[in-house]
Amino acid sequence: MSATASLAAPRPAFDAARVRRDFPILEQRVNGRPLVYLDSAASGQRPLPVLRAVERYETHCHANVHRGVHALSQAATEAFEGARERVRRFINAASVREIVFVRGTTEAINLVAQSFGRPRLAPGEEILITALEHHANIVPWQMVCEQTGATLKVAPIDRRGELVLDRFLELLSPRTRVVAVAQVSNALGTVLPVKQITDAAHARGAVVLIDGAQAIPHSRIDVRELGCDFYAFSGHKLYGPTGIGVLYGREELLAAMPPWQGGGDMIRTVSFEKTTYNDLPWKFEAGTPNISGAVGLAAAMDYVKDLGLAAIAGHEQRLLELATAGLARIAGIRIIGTAVRKASVLSFTMEGCHPHDLGTILDAEGVAIRTGHHCAMPVMTFFDIPATARASFGCYNTEEDVEALLAALAKAREVFG
Repeated sequence: MSATASLAAPRPAFDAARVRRDFPILEQRVNGRPLVYLDSAASGQRPLPVLRAVERYETHCHANVHRGVHALSQAATEAFEGARERVRRFINAASVREIVFVRGTTEAINLVAQSFGRPRLAPGEEILITALEHHANIVPWQMVCEQTGATLKVAPIDRRGELVLDRFLELLSPRTRVVAVAQVSNALGTVLPVKQITDAAHARGAVVLIDGAQAIPHSRIDVRELGCDFYAFSGHKLYGPTGIGVLYGREELLAAMPPWQGGGDMIRTVSFEKTTYNDLPWKFEAGTPNISGAVGLAAAMDYVKDLGLAAIAGHEQRLLELATAGLARIAGIRIIGTAVRKASVLSFTMEGCHPHDLGTILDAEGVAIRTGHHCAMPVMTFFDIPATARASFGCYNTEEDVEALLAALAKAREVFG
C-alpha cells in the first residue's frame, strides 16, 4: 500500500466495548443487573491509566511540592508541574503561567468573580450571563453584584432551550464589564456559540469567562482560538479525579489581579509589615495543592487525546440520536431541551411520574441516571417543571446501554400507566 493510500484509509470505528474495559467500575452489577452508567455529566468514571497514574504517584512520589530539596519532593514537584504543562498543551494556552490549579469549575469562577470582578466593578456596571447557567455561574456573580453595586443581566432562552442570541447581543452594552457563559448547558446539553459571544463581547470592551465543565469531555478546546479571557473546567467531568480543576486566564489579566486566598506557596516573602506575592500561577494557589489530582487529570487528558476527541464526540452523538429517537416512541415522555446543537445530554420527564421516582425505578434495573434540578433551577422554572431525569453519555457507553435505558423506561411507563 502506498503512503498516500495509507493516509487516506478510514480510521476504524470507535470501539466503545473495548473502551469500556478500561473502566473497572463498570464491571460491577447493581441490584443484580449489569451497571449501565448514564450520569457522566455529573461525574465521569476513571479509566485504568488514570487510576494507575494516581497510584504510582501515591506509592512512589508523594511529598509536598516546591522548595523541598529531598528526592521525593523533587519528584512530586516534577509530576505536579509536568501536569500543568500537559494541561497547557491540551487547551493550547500560551504559557503555563496561564494555568491555575483549583478544586474545580466552581472555585475557578469564584476566583475570577472575587479577584477580577470585585475590585473593578462599580454601581451601574453590568455582568451578562444566560438563562442556561449552572448555579456556579450565577451565584458568584450575584455575590459580586451585592458587594459592588453592579447589575446582573440575564439573556433569555427559547422553548428549545437555545440562547436567544439576538437578545443577548442587545443586552451587551457599554456598561457590560463581564460576560460569563457556559459552553454547554449541563441541564439540557445545548451548545452555545461561545466564539461568536466572545467576539461580540470584546467588541464592547467586556471580558469573557467560559464555563467549560460540560464541554471539555466532548470537544477539542483551544483557548487561543476561542479568544476567551478565562476558561474554567473540572477534572472529574473529564474522567479524572474529583477535587481538581483548572482556571485558564490570559497572563496579563492574571498578573493584574490580586490573590484571592492567602497562605503558603502564594507568597514570596512574609513579614508582619508586608507580604510580597509569588509569580504566576502560584500567586493563586495558596496551601498544599491536590498533587495526585493534578497527576490524574493529566493522565485523563492523555487518555482522551489517545482515543481522539472527535471520535468520542461522534460516538456520543450517535448514542444521543439513538436515545432521542427511542424516547420519542415511549408514551408520556417529554424531552426538555431540543436545541439543534447538543452535547450528549438528554433531559426528559415522564407524565404521571416524578423524576425522582423514575430514577429509583431505573436504578432497580441497574440504570444510573441523574434526577433533580441539576443545579440549574432557573432552567426548571422556565420550563415550569420541578426537575428532570437526565441521561448523559460518555466514551464508555454503548448501544446496549441505550437499549437498557429504553427498556427500563418502558417498564416505568407500565408502572405509571
